[in-house]
Amino acid sequence: MPVFNLCMKIIRKNLPSMMIYIVIFLSISIAFAATATKNQPTSFTSQKANVAFISEESSPLIDGFKQELSKTAHFVDIPDEPEKLQDALYFRSVTCILRIPKGFTAAFLRGDNVTVLKTVIPNSISNAYVDININQYFNAARLYVKNEAGITQEELVQHLSEDLAGNTPVQLKNAQAVTRTDFSMNYFNYLPYALSSILILGISAIMLVFNNKDLSRRNFCSPISAGRVNFQFVLANLTFTAICWAIMVGAGVLIGMQNGVNQNLPYFLFNTFVFTLSASSVSFLIGNLLKNRNAISAVCNVVTLGPCFISGVFVPQEFLSSSVLKIASFTPTYWYVRANNEIAALQNFNSSTLSPIYSYLVIEFGFAIAFFAVSLVVGKRKRMSDN
Repeated sequence: MPVFNLCMKIIRKNLPSMMIYIVIFLSISIAFAATATKNQPTSFTSQKANVAFISEESSPLIDGFKQELSKTAHFVDIPDEPEKLQDALYFRSVTCILRIPKGFTAAFLRGDNVTVLKTVIPNSISNAYVDININQYFNAARLYVKNEAGITQEELVQHLSEDLAGNTPVQLKNAQAVTRTDFSMNYFNYLPYALSSILILGISAIMLVFNNKDLSRRNFCSPISAGRVNFQFVLANLTFTAICWAIMVGAGVLIGMQNGVNQNLPYFLFNTFVFTLSASSVSFLIGNLLKNRNAISAVCNVVTLGPCFISGVFVPQEFLSSSVLKIASFTPTYWYVRANNEIAALQNFNSSTLSPIYSYLVIEFGFAIAFFAVSLVVGKRKRMSDN
């Protein structure tokens, strides 16, 4: 099989450039798998915020409030000086500064509308529990002051301590299953960039050689029939495509084995296989269009990076605008990522949940047929013009 062997030699010659994508992609995937497994929580624990607590007066009510606030805050001692307080916020030593103004307790017990003065880092998530705790404490205290005349501060603090002592346990269900599905979704979502790049580099290199005028005319004069030449040529491209798919998918399966195997994996693999056919058809089309070997890398970067950025590979689709997603819907990468997201969310495997995934797979396969048909037309016209 001389044509098949020639194609394999061309691929081996371009193997170093393809290995760059494989090594980088697998290295990132291994690092992601390691960190995802270590950082996956199995229980819920609220995180305490660093708070500077400054009180201009001392009273049982304020002391009780500070004691209750310690459940969600870690107090940091900072001198009551504007410059040092500003530096503490700037350097994130604290995320919130609470100040109890003088006369706060007396005004609160009279029923006046008084508030705790807060200086916070804008849009700081860690202060959410602090705000909740402040509101709960003083809203409950206001009810007691309003409805129990003559209540002392000590009695008020005692009632509040008992009322706010309750705790709601939180348990994460199926934490391990979530880890496995999240890793598979992320791994296979990033796969189109590396897989498309490798296929374009390999198949385009083969096409450039066989589209050479002198070699093409020589093949027509050879004793091997055109049917056998085309058969060996197609077989070589399919073999290369299958090897690339097996390497990239096999690496993902092996890396993900440490988290166990789940029912979603076969659907991930099938989705990747259908996308590989689309990427192979695109590579075949690019190989028929290109005339210069130096242009392969440039076209490869444009064709792979562009769809990956607008289709949800590098940026999740929920963060992209509707106009961008409409443009991305004209690429197979968009439907591949949509199918992956649907597969990752699967918990019940029935016709109603699987039908959207099958529709996305049909669209991907439609892209593969369309690109292959266009490449055949382009290749035929190119051969006619050369001859």
